[in-house]
Amino acid sequence: MQQTALAGAGLLTGLPQDPVIGHGDFRYRINQRWCKADPAQHPVKNCHEMVFDKQGRIYMTTDDIRNNILVFDKDGKVQDACGHEYPGAHGLTLHDEGGEEVLYITDYERHMVIKTTLQGVVIRTFEWPADSGKYHSASEFRPTETAVGPDGDLFVADGYGKDYILQYDREGNLKNMFGGPDVLRNAHGIAVDKRNPDQTVLLVTSRAENKLKRFSPDGTLLETIDLPGAYICRPVIQGDHVFFAVLISELPWDSGTGFVCILDKNNRVVSNPGGNVPRYDTSGNPGSLYQTVKVFKHPHDVLVDTNGNIYVSQWNSGNVYPVLLERV
Repeated sequence: MQQTALAGAGLLTGLPQDPVIGHGDFRYRINQRWCKADPAQHPVKNCHEMVFDKQGRIYMTTDDIRNNILVFDKDGKVQDACGHEYPGAHGLTLHDEGGEEVLYITDYERHMVIKTTLQGVVIRTFEWPADSGKYHSASEFRPTETAVGPDGDLFVADGYGKDYILQYDREGNLKNMFGGPDVLRNAHGIAVDKRNPDQTVLLVTSRAENKLKRFSPDGTLLETIDLPGAYICRPVIQGDHVFFAVLISELPWDSGTGFVCILDKNNRVVSNPGGNVPRYDTSGNPGSLYQTVKVFKHPHDVLVDTNGNIYVSQWNSGNVYPVLLERV
């Protein structure tokens, strides 16, 4: 029965029941039975990204067009499902616009970002940057993530395309673009970092380089954070810390060597649930990061609740649902 539960949760067998993983103040017990979804009614392929709404419900993207968006309550029960037209449903951002919560869905197969209501009604699309001079066709634009800036502008990471960060206004007009293949390699994720109240920063994944890069909103590169071995999906900021899923810690892309990573306010690794003990040398350089416990295969996103628990979704892991890490 234990092995069945592990397999259904997307975990590998051979672990003790409800094992504890992580380091220091960030240790977690794996809740192998959190999700109550029925695969016959609400199937998934790759589970990509997750967000909370104001009611505490979890919205998640999957690229199964039978239900591209699944909505869970805090107990893991499916409350709603919508979306049947997003074969490349990937990034998901929730933003409160004057009291109305909206979703931004990136679809790299349709080469656009789609803004919808929480019920899935399309409000606006953000198309490929035809007039930018950097793209020759829509097929080159394969966005993976978005972030909403303080003034309401939308920043789009073209992580499966040409690795530019594109800034659109609320009406979908392109205002600026930066990055590109000379600066970013697999710009998979992006987040607005407000941990310093005096400075708004864009935190961007350069996944193939095992780095996070900090940019000003106008595209000036401010800092590079080396995280050797960590193929990072997207940064998720909670309080003073940055959380992210490490898809793999060694090539090839289907190696099944992922884990979760947590950085402190100084962007130093403090815990690797499912991975090795964080280490820095006397000069402050990080050691290699790698999977040590076969807990996850390919974790793709993390969602952190107010109690510090982490929900983890996975890519290419056997059509599995999210797993809950309960902080201990």
